[in-house]
Amino acid sequence: MPKTDYSSWPKEDLIKKINALEKRKKYGLVWDAAKEPEKVVLDCQKELPVLKEIKDKEIHSSKNGVTHILIEGDNYHALSVLNYTHEKSVDVIYIDPPYNTGAKDWKYNNNYVDMNDAYRHSKWLSFMDSRLRLAKSLLKENGVLICTVDDNEQAALGLLLRELFPNREITCVTIVHNPSGIQGKNFSYSNEYAFFVYRGDKKVIAFEKRTDESADVRQFMNTAKGRSSNYLRSSGLNCFYPILVENLKIIGFGDICNESFHPKAPSILRKDGITEVYPVDADGVERKWVFSRQSVESIRDELSVKFNKPMRIISIIRTKKDINYKTVWFEKKFNAKTYGTQLLNNIIDAEFPFPKSLYAVEECIKAVVHDRNNAIILDFFAGSGTTGHAVSDLNKEDGGHRQFILCTNNENNICEEVCYPRIKKVMKGYNNSKGEVIEGLGGNLKYYETAFVPAALTDKNKELLTKQSIEMLTLKEGTFEKVTENPSYVIY
Repeated sequence: MPKTDYSSWPKEDLIKKINALEKRKKYGLVWDAAKEPEKVVLDCQKELPVLKEIKDKEIHSSKNGVTHILIEGDNYHALSVLNYTHEKSVDVIYIDPPYNTGAKDWKYNNNYVDMNDAYRHSKWLSFMDSRLRLAKSLLKENGVLICTVDDNEQAALGLLLRELFPNREITCVTIVHNPSGIQGKNFSYSNEYAFFVYRGDKKVIAFEKRTDESADVRQFMNTAKGRSSNYLRSSGLNCFYPILVENLKIIGFGDICNESFHPKAPSILRKDGITEVYPVDADGVERKWVFSRQSVESIRDELSVKFNKPMRIISIIRTKKDINYKTVWFEKKFNAKTYGTQLLNNIIDAEFPFPKSLYAVEECIKAVVHDRNNAIILDFFAGSGTTGHAVSDLNKEDGGHRQFILCTNNENNICEEVCYPRIKKVMKGYNNSKGEVIEGLGGNLKYYETAFVPAALTDKNKELLTKQSIEMLTLKEGTFEKVTENPSYVIY
């Protein structure tokens, strides 16, 4: 930022400046965009945002399907409306805001912010701060915010989120979305980041579901080696007990062994034909099972028996398909070129820069709403509509009734020519660029534009606000079928 010359300031102004600096916080994120506050924020002090339904863009593709929402307009205005209709109602907020690369790809106060703007980082933080503050009040108590970002603002966004959500757990996941990399001066950048903001006192993020081929398969006996004794029986007496095996199947678990008992072999065949398998290795070292006797029943279905016939050794194997998500995602399906740009081009004939991989977005959302079949998912940087596509795909996959709410401006006709056509084709079905017939995923859609009512508290303005609140009321109540209407009232 440019330095300020204080030499010509009057003494009184200098004292005020010093006092103001003394009051500023001593640790955390500090930025200054006061020279140019955001116009859309100031405008809302003069005019109240409302919704206006565009009936000819309504989509019906399922008789009893979910009614999704698309709002065209500045997302600050859309969030202001949603604070009335959806306060504390949203399960997941997934957003992919502009990355502030210095290229002319996003605006602040109707002007593109480029690399030469000394306040570009401050403007980006002000832009995000005002929207995240509105979005915060939309989340349910166990709701989750997911925000993607790249290197340009990753560190600053992390600090901003910690300031706005001081009582939440925040995890930054690295997603390899461009394996070939974007060449920088020194490094080739192949990843972006996704911040997950969630309650840390409960299991909110789901287990990642693995297939048989990708399951985590390992010995149930602790086989770690080294100087530490943590892998030995002495370090966990309640993890030393027999696993009961018959016909190479686990039939139960014995009691914790007395410290004075030392099995003569890793497995002992009893007279009744049942084999007791102990965590003892081939060298006779007494180790321990990974789970204690008190907790092993909870993973019984993950355990199996493996018999090495030549060596006459019985091993207990754990096959884990439910695994906590790792903090680095690098599967091919996250490639934004293949499953973002190319996929979008197969659906609609329109240009859109850097669309997300459908499966990267879907995996992020699935990590939260796997067991919430009626969840509400909000994206107020909807862009090409990938989030709506991902939610529809999840619903088709498991029969869920999750609702998406998409908000996007119509800069360069993004809403009308990219987001809306994509969602329409995804719902109803389409012929892709190869001529293949792609079945529709179902669902219905209501299309709204943001409009405004003067904020001054006059009777005329109150009457105007009342008349223009119908769409917001129906959205708040989730009821869209009109029963009757006259000049005095409407019933849905």
